[in-house]
Amino acid sequence: MASLMSAPGDPNALGDNVVARVNDTTIRAEDYLRAVAALASDRRNPLTEDDRRRVLDRLIDEELLVQHALALGLAKHDRRVRADLVSSVMGSLVATTDGFEASESELTSFYEENRDYFTRPGRLRVRQIFNGVGSRHTEEEARDRAERAAARLAKGDDFATVKTALGDVEIAPVPDALLPPAKLRNYLGPTVLRTAYALDVGAASDPLRSAQGYHVLVLVARKPATLPALADIEREVRAEMKRRAGDQAVRDRLDSLRRSGEVIAVETLP
Repeated sequence: MASLMSAPGDPNALGDNVVARVNDTTIRAEDYLRAVAALASDRRNPLTEDDRRRVLDRLIDEELLVQHALALGLAKHDRRVRADLVSSVMGSLVATTDGFEASESELTSFYEENRDYFTRPGRLRVRQIFNGVGSRHTEEEARDRAERAAARLAKGDDFATVKTALGDVEIAPVPDALLPPAKLRNYLGPTVLRTAYALDVGAASDPLRSAQGYHVLVLVARKPATLPALADIEREVRAEMKRRAGDQAVRDRLDSLRRSGEVIAVETLP
């Protein structure tokens, strides 16, 4: 009796706030209107009915292609598709912290707990006498010149005089200024830079071998590392707190997925 008195439902009817159905997936009116608004912002003239229909057709085509890609297994086998999916999911998780705002007490505690992170590195003012190995000097010649330069500097001879007599003309000389470690590394390399940090102000190093040749350093000045006051870097501290909150959101979701899923890995790595 109920079936006789009720009107049969239309299997093709769309639900509320739905503009299309592609197989078992619906296209929401919200997504359609967003696409229409994006197109309208690029147009000087109002959109026509044909324009709006093309927007919907493009959304339908996009959904068909996505479903076809999933049917082909691209999400499992195509590295680029997998990378895009991972990036998109991580972005959405990080976006959940967009409204993150630390209280004053949280900000102060985070700053105190991460003083090393916010400490500005020290700066060095270094001069060097360099002798290249290869086109200008043999290994023995370059080492001999460097040893003589180091000996003269140790006796107190004028740096400029010694460099003119026993140093090569450098293509990219070290700037005569206080420089942070990252900048000095570009000129000296990591090994020579470590020696520079170990020198006392005014002292000269022994000859140091790098891939290019021999270096003799003189430490002219040193500016120690400093920790800026919280008030001076508050924006930076808040940004770092927000970044770490986003990282934690990703980590928490991954932990949850591992607990709810089944993950089996080999004990001994190949």
